[in-house]
Amino acid sequence: MKKIMMAFATLALAVVSAAPRVYHVTLSDPAWAGTTELKRGEYKVEIQGDKAVFKSGKTVVEVPAKMQENERNFDATSVRINKDRKLEEIEFGGSKTRLVFPTGMPTGE
Repeated sequence: MKKIMMAFATLALAVVSAAPRVYHVTLSDPAWAGTTELKRGEYKVEIQGDKAVFKSGKTVVEVPAKMQENERNFDATSVRINKDRKLEEIEFGGSKTRLVFPTGMPTGE
């Protein structure tokens, strides 16, 4: 019986760790994510492997991104946008997760 319970617990842990991480972020100004301009507003951000998926209403935008773990939890969610209005980084408050976007990404201009 212990072996069955241990196998079930291991399987459940594998399923949970494979699920995409989902966070929420508010953009107070428009910003470029890859070749798409994200309007200001609320977005759900799913981290799926080496990409971030931004969702708001019918808008769905996928962009390359790298997830990094900090040593401590971030106090608040913060969004870093460069002078060209390109997303550079998002730190998710209450977690150790930072999402970094590749530099030199083209804009839709």
